[in-house]
Amino acid sequence: MKISHIDLGEHPILLAPMEDVTDPAFRLMCKKFGADMVYTEFVSSDALIRAVSKTAQKLSISDEERPVAIQIYGKDTETMVEAAKIVEQAQPDILDINFGCPVKRVAGKGAGAGMLQNIPKMLEITRAIVDAVKIPVTVKTRLGWDANNKIIVDLAEQLQDCGIAALTIHGRTRAQMYTGEADWTLIEEVKNNQRMHIPIIGNGDVTTPQRCKECFDRYGVDAVMIGRASFGRPWIFKEVKHYLETGEELPPLSFEWCMEVLRQEVIDSVNLLDERRGILHVRRHLAASPLFKGIPNFKETRIAMLRAETKEELFRIFETIPEKVNSLLDQFYLNIGCANHFLNIHVATTYNKNAEKKPTIASIT
Repeated sequence: MKISHIDLGEHPILLAPMEDVTDPAFRLMCKKFGADMVYTEFVSSDALIRAVSKTAQKLSISDEERPVAIQIYGKDTETMVEAAKIVEQAQPDILDINFGCPVKRVAGKGAGAGMLQNIPKMLEITRAIVDAVKIPVTVKTRLGWDANNKIIVDLAEQLQDCGIAALTIHGRTRAQMYTGEADWTLIEEVKNNQRMHIPIIGNGDVTTPQRCKECFDRYGVDAVMIGRASFGRPWIFKEVKHYLETGEELPPLSFEWCMEVLRQEVIDSVNLLDERRGILHVRRHLAASPLFKGIPNFKETRIAMLRAETKEELFRIFETIPEKVNSLLDQFYLNIGCANHFLNIHVATTYNKNAEKKPTIASIT
């Protein structure tokens, strides 16, 4: 699949742009695990042209993470064009326009998904940016404003006519926010529209390798974008890639290996920012990580992780977690013994013989 001249290969998997999530360290980590393209946090056009330092820092990209897209949002045409020209100077591979963010502080002011209530302005901004820069311009949006206004099929044609190089569609309306299920049938309808010739990228509720493959096979999209499922689980790209390439699930990753990835994520975040801001930034990943689901009596440990203020304090908490996992695994083996008592299966023998093959938490839950 190509976006303009950028070849992303067959069945590309993209890391979605997410505020306070897709900073350089996280993007690079996802890239190393197999993401074919990554996106920056979304950038406010208003803040960018006012040279707000925190916003300007979001334009920092490295060659290691290419291809990389920088995403901007706003509601004023002149401001968006000026911001687009600033972004182009940062030399991303792609400039993406955010017409999909549903949060009130963005959509409520007419930007992001708020533009779904002002299609003429959306098209005006898109056309103006395409004309103003030389790099490929793409758009990310939603099905429509609400259930009564799912306009994406017609809107996709209009955006294509503005000259965009690809379109990403999140399978929800703005009114849904992130509730309910993503509807991929309308994404499929856009893809099957014979007038559409640009790549269509699907997004929404892709949380497993199997679901990702289904999105390619059933809905015919050119690429799949993964967002919230990467929180605390950047290795999802490794799992998805393996499944797409082999048709088989990746052998379970050990708990210790996954913990080491999270530990490195903390280190990278602290190195990128500073200890206080780095720890705050990584809390979202720790809170959402599926790695800790199913561990009994984990609530206190989770709270302690999210209250930790230093790297050392957080790592001390990390060191206590394997004990809880081992306790769960021991109980798992005990339950096997109880269930098979009448079959005269001696669990202790199996346990000792295959100690090195003790299952991971993922294989139990």
